[in-house]
Amino acid sequence: MRSNWNDAPGGFHPASAPDYLPREQLRAVQLQRLQATVKRAYEGQKLFRQRMDERKLTPAHVKRLEDVAQLPFMVKTDLRDTYPFGLFASPMEEVVRLHASSGTTGKPIVVAYTAADVEVWKEVMIRAFAACGVSRADVIQNAYGYGLFTGGLGAHYGAEALGATVIPISGGNTERQLMVMADFGVTVICSTPSYFLHLLERAKEAKLDFGRLRVGIFGAEPWSDAMRLRIQQESGIRAHDIYGLSEIIGPGVGSECHRQDGLHLFEDHFLPEIVDPQTGQVLPDGTEGELVLTTLSKQAMPMIRYRTRDVTSLNPEPCACGRTIRRIRRISRRSDDMFIIRGVNVFPSQVETALLQVEGTLPHYQIVLTREKGLDNMEVQVEVTPEIFSDKVRALEALHARLEDALEQVLGIRVMATLVEPRSLARSEGKAKRVIDNRKM
Repeated sequence: MRSNWNDAPGGFHPASAPDYLPREQLRAVQLQRLQATVKRAYEGQKLFRQRMDERKLTPAHVKRLEDVAQLPFMVKTDLRDTYPFGLFASPMEEVVRLHASSGTTGKPIVVAYTAADVEVWKEVMIRAFAACGVSRADVIQNAYGYGLFTGGLGAHYGAEALGATVIPISGGNTERQLMVMADFGVTVICSTPSYFLHLLERAKEAKLDFGRLRVGIFGAEPWSDAMRLRIQQESGIRAHDIYGLSEIIGPGVGSECHRQDGLHLFEDHFLPEIVDPQTGQVLPDGTEGELVLTTLSKQAMPMIRYRTRDVTSLNPEPCACGRTIRRIRRISRRSDDMFIIRGVNVFPSQVETALLQVEGTLPHYQIVLTREKGLDNMEVQVEVTPEIFSDKVRALEALHARLEDALEQVLGIRVMATLVEPRSLARSEGKAKRVIDNRKM
């Protein structure tokens, strides 16, 4: 079902892409691949086979796409419990690439790719770039981190396969990033949204503009529509969201198109479900819940019903761009990011939404959680603009009051807000760390 990616200008032929298949034809492809993947996982992954046997299931029970709901879930701890290679379904001599997470919260997550897996990864990244309006005429500055993190190499090989010019600058070294952007005629940047905000801030200080830059492809962390609006207004570029996770393939599981109306999932390779985070029951399209993904073409490490912990909903309506593959609502939070303050559920994305409504603040913040006398407390440290910080005390007091009111309106509880001077909070060159939980100490 793959297209010839080099048979048209830009290396992409939309008319023949799986993104535009009639739903009936796409479902037939999905079923065929699902059956093959379940068989591969059953024969090659001991953990999956044990769970299937416990349920008295075999691959032969998968006769319809809906039968995927009978299969057992997989979760992140499964990868840690079988570290490093326990979920591989291919012999090591067929594995051409290994990636891993940083392992900051435990054992690293190790993922594997055969040569065919790498080709699929290139394909979905080409489709993601094309959906965002990127072509072989573009110069792409890839500021995702290279190395074991999947973001850098995933974007790199996809952009090269598209035929674009790639600058493998990786993350960090902000001054060089800005120099390269200006001097090399960069038209597209790939990075985390929080790092691009840092670049934007430094460019303002140096009185630099972004030259020919027109598109940003931002992923690897949740970011809000309010942050998108600020990025677009302050930089003049078009900011697109890209979705992926290492356990499934890396970046390229889904992407926005030029309509910026949800993330198209490349369903011929990744089968989505939305489930209730508490019960695991499958929910109907349009209902908010946890995204569950099944790989349909992964050889080295197939993932069956992987619980992403990302909260979203599935939109089955065709997009105005013409693509028939379904869309998910942009990821703004994760079910495991939630913390409870005085009985109220709070997500970092809510804090971001509140502070971006208050003029005079910067989109750099940190949440500090503490416990005193058995009660959980929350402080939000927020940077303010240089103009406000250097202003009179009365202006700072008024801003502080507006910020605490905005937080209360969004969160539903009163929390402490602390205004801090510009550039006083740590910047991230990769994924932003927003929450410090001192309750665990």
